[in-house]
Amino acid sequence: MLHDPRFRIPGLKGVCAAVLPPEAGGPDPGVLRIALEQYVAQFPVPSRHAARAGVMGLNAFSVATTGKTLLRHGPEEREQVLHRLTTRPEGRHALEGLKALVLLVAGGERYADELLARWQAVEPVRPDADLDVTPAAWWPSRSSCDVVVIGSCAGGAVAARTLARAGLDVVILEEGRRFTVDEIRTTRPVQRFADLYRDAGTTVALGTPPIALPIGRGVGGTTLVNSGTCYRTPEAVLLRWRDDAGLKLADPSAFAPYLDDAWDTLSVAPVPLDVMGCNGKLCLQGAERLGWACGPLDHNGAPCQGCCQSAIGCPVNAKYGVHLNALPQACAASARIVSEARVLRVTHEAGRATGVVARRLDGSTVVIQAPRVVVAAGAAETVTLLRRSGLGGHPQLGHNLAIHPAAGVMGRFDDPVVAWDGVLQSAGVDEFHESEGILVEATATPPGMGSIGLPGIGRDLVAQLDTADHVAGLGAMIGDEPAGRVYGSKRAIIRYELTARDGARVVRAVEVMGRILFAAGAREVYPGVPGHPVVRTVEELADALASANPKGLHLAAFHPTGTAGAGADEERYPVDPEGRLRGVDGVWVADACILPTCPEVNPQISIMALALAVADGMVTAG
Repeated sequence: MLHDPRFRIPGLKGVCAAVLPPEAGGPDPGVLRIALEQYVAQFPVPSRHAARAGVMGLNAFSVATTGKTLLRHGPEEREQVLHRLTTRPEGRHALEGLKALVLLVAGGERYADELLARWQAVEPVRPDADLDVTPAAWWPSRSSCDVVVIGSCAGGAVAARTLARAGLDVVILEEGRRFTVDEIRTTRPVQRFADLYRDAGTTVALGTPPIALPIGRGVGGTTLVNSGTCYRTPEAVLLRWRDDAGLKLADPSAFAPYLDDAWDTLSVAPVPLDVMGCNGKLCLQGAERLGWACGPLDHNGAPCQGCCQSAIGCPVNAKYGVHLNALPQACAASARIVSEARVLRVTHEAGRATGVVARRLDGSTVVIQAPRVVVAAGAAETVTLLRRSGLGGHPQLGHNLAIHPAAGVMGRFDDPVVAWDGVLQSAGVDEFHESEGILVEATATPPGMGSIGLPGIGRDLVAQLDTADHVAGLGAMIGDEPAGRVYGSKRAIIRYELTARDGARVVRAVEVMGRILFAAGAREVYPGVPGHPVVRTVEELADALASANPKGLHLAAFHPTGTAGAGADEERYPVDPEGRLRGVDGVWVADACILPTCPEVNPQISIMALALAVADGMVTAG
């Protein structure tokens, strides 16, 4: 991507020099500034303005307190300015956001050439699938079919496959574009991150704390960029959906064949030890020494090459997302995919669906007439689409959002770990899953891009980065209460407030992860607790967590669910127990929206199984 001077951010070079001082071995701040501006230029306008305001605010603080901008200071003075800023909560949050942005780009660029050379030298384990994909620019302005499926994600893909195999003329509409393995393996990591995620990965659940909520966009949806970790829906969750929500489809005996179908579609198998990597093995070692239940995670990446790049697209097509199975199977049954088409609204007359109107990249529209519409656009986008369509009247639509919030902890070891050499998400600790709702998974990130969690700033941070290959990482997810809401119709605005109960479990999860790392031999642990960036014993960890405020931690989430829950109670659930949207005929919902509560595990299998059940019901009903 060429650098566009219109997106220049005044003062950014000084911020780069402050966070990663070149005097201590950090990257050239002028070169890093350009790379950052190229990345930020791809943000939506509000996020772009926020990044710009953060940089300008930091420099304004420097001028107000010292009389000089950051760039005019030496490394010691720059660090002093930043440390003064962190004494204020709002300043600390702003600095952490900018630090994360700088480290994401700097880390991705640091290893980019090595990654590209290494994986371009390895042949893909499977070719790209044979998909019938037509960009919206080439699709007729008016057409018709039997069923339109909105979204090519986990739910939309398998629903389309079932309907097409039943002999129906199916058109799948996808807002994103198709990505080939050749494109993924030749594109720099940060650009892949920007391309493969909605809004260049800047989606955030607003609240205290704000929670990063990256959402994939492309043919295959978030399965392009998820970890590949697969869990069958826990029976206790299914019973809750069946008994509390009245979702008959979730009866464990009836649901089991759909779980089997999803499992087989993805060719799920345990992560092999020979590609797990040291990060996962340390997790297993620590948990076993504590006597805690653990084991390799089940994964849809066979034969996995351990490249640790699932989150930015697999460069060898080993991760078996729906773009490599369910979607080509649907196309083999005559389904067609229209890419780069944002659905503006579902059309309807006299209480019945009549089709959809979608927008091409050039702003022109595509009209597809169909008596049946399946909405599978995701927990946020499905809600906004239904509102734009005049179908958002149910009082609970957009409410009851669960996001499966996650915290991360790092540990430093004497011997090299090289966490990014192996499977991105490789081993799991189930000891506290049923009892406390805490699921721990050994989680690395693409090379260089996982440095966000390292403590420090300035010279200390550069020293941390220079030995990042000695750091292991764990992540823990909390089966949360539905504490969020999706607002808006043109753009999704997501709000989420961590409840006191879930906040306490996040703190408990940090303790659990810290203990695992210490048991595995870590000489220091980075819990991410303000005021306690580094702890060196279990006792220090306990002291740090004794007064920790969960709302001061850095959290992320990857599994939004529940915003159009399916259930028997017409007042509580916008979608009926068969997946039909209440208030209109001919519209079904078949994505994470309809899960009545957080599934408490990585949700891809649950979403696919429920979508299969909904689609089966559509076929049976005729």
